[in-house]
Amino acid sequence: MFLSFFYYLRSVGLDVSLQEWLTLCEALNEGLAGANFMRFYQLCRAILLKSEADFDKFDRAFVEYFRDLADLSGEIPESLMNWLNDPKETPDNYSEEYARLNELLTPEEIEQMLKERIAEQDSEHNGGNYWVGTGGMSAFGNAGNASQGIRVGGKSLYRRALRVAGERKYRDFTKDQALDLRQFQMALRHLRQYSARTDEEKTELNAEKTADATAENAGTLDLVYERPRRNTVKVVMMMDSGGSMEYYSRLCSTLFQAVSKSNRFKDLKIYYFHNCIYQYLYTTPYCSYRNSIPLEQVLKTLPRDYKLIMVGDAEMAPYELMSKNYPSANGRRGLDYLLQVRDHFSNSVWLNPSLGTGYWETPQTYLTIQKEFDMYYLTVENLVKAMKKLIAGR
Repeated sequence: MFLSFFYYLRSVGLDVSLQEWLTLCEALNEGLAGANFMRFYQLCRAILLKSEADFDKFDRAFVEYFRDLADLSGEIPESLMNWLNDPKETPDNYSEEYARLNELLTPEEIEQMLKERIAEQDSEHNGGNYWVGTGGMSAFGNAGNASQGIRVGGKSLYRRALRVAGERKYRDFTKDQALDLRQFQMALRHLRQYSARTDEEKTELNAEKTADATAENAGTLDLVYERPRRNTVKVVMMMDSGGSMEYYSRLCSTLFQAVSKSNRFKDLKIYYFHNCIYQYLYTTPYCSYRNSIPLEQVLKTLPRDYKLIMVGDAEMAPYELMSKNYPSANGRRGLDYLLQVRDHFSNSVWLNPSLGTGYWETPQTYLTIQKEFDMYYLTVENLVKAMKKLIAGR
């Protein structure tokens, strides 16, 4: 049965070599997975996969093959899911203290706490701050007021979840979006206008000028060469990650791939934030503290001539943008941080995958940010317009 798993992975398009398979077998013989099925999954992924682009395909293949053996998502009792899918009305009990404590938790800590709560919990809870339930300030469940956490069951309301229990975590890294990727890459070509002529020898043929010179020379071929161009544009991209942005993960993944693969930048820096920028940016889309970097350090490192591209839906709880008491704001409004970033760079645009018609009946934060940034709904056509605006400046 185990050997058939090797052939199954290859049949679904995963390039697993015989040497990698033998390495996995050796690791299992050494007891590296123990008797833990999750550790076995992690060991397989670490040894057999060559790129994070294969994570999503591997996840689906693994779950399909071992469907009858285990639930990798961390089994949620059926009774608990029934409670969570039938939320009770709870009073608005937002607490600054619990919000501050929740903000300090890392994603890893939240995952571990959820496992512990599921093991302990045997009854329904609503409106609290500890158990898996609905409403309240708990970091687990749904329809609550926590600034971050894991949604279990229910429907998305505030769109602030770090993840949804049972979701496909690695779908953002897939590369099966060739048409959209190509379209985005074509749109980014408008940045070539930033290229500058060098002082090198004239080695690049100018076809248009050659045709004109040949016509003026009575049809005798007159080749016109020019000095080559070199990319001079430097770009910093800051992307909203998690929560409501999960709804646009594929679209933003395509944009990310197009920008990353583009050869039209002299330099490219990419950072992440969750909902709004505060004291820190992050170097990975998971926005964990250990991958954080102070905003002030980023701004001191990058000069004004970098072109700023913001990517996000601009939708969040209003207090995240406007309150000076928000846990991560350090006495400043989130809007103040956004304006600081915008004003630091000479040119900036905001790409928005949402039309501003999400959860909020009156998308206050969307309208507020839209007034301060040149904002474009994220389509290929609008990306071209945004790039032209980025070239022209504010």
